[in-house]
Amino acid sequence: MRKLRNEELERLDVITFKRTPKSPITIVLDNIRSLNNIGSVFRTADAFLIEKIHLCGITAVPPHKDIHKTALGATESVSWAYHKNTVELVHGLKARDFCVMAVEQVEHATMLNQFSIDADKQYALVFGNEVKGVSQEVLDLCDGVLEIPQHGTKHSLNIAVSVGVVVWDLWSKLHKIKMP
Repeated sequence: MRKLRNEELERLDVITFKRTPKSPITIVLDNIRSLNNIGSVFRTADAFLIEKIHLCGITAVPPHKDIHKTALGATESVSWAYHKNTVELVHGLKARDFCVMAVEQVEHATMLNQFSIDADKQYALVFGNEVKGVSQEVLDLCDGVLEIPQHGTKHSLNIAVSVGVVVWDLWSKLHKIKMP
């Protein structure tokens, strides 16, 4: 077994990435504090061809050195927009027929491993603040809530880890549907 060199990975350049069809998934970051988390979300979004990232409220925007440190250039490939108000954004996404799903721990949440994705829908995944989570006002607007099953002593995952877990799960389910 030999480790591959970067040039052997056949990665897309930014121009080709922008022209490549995207996953029907959009990420909404609701008041994320950590610039490193924001950068990590960009990197995950790049890896799984996410349509767009919406940065809301206190969530910082590129260019910023601490975002760049973890994004490693993904802020150049992944489309993004800033919105002062997450509630207004969610209303707009729903008006455009997005299925808006929060990722949070609430009563009657759907466990991620039990969620079936519809390949004909567009999804907006809302991830919340590192301390307070997704605001109740935003939760009230969502079409549903996904929860990542956890079995250890901690009750939550880092926001960047949560994005990676959920996006990977939905992306892999989509590809199983599209490529039997």
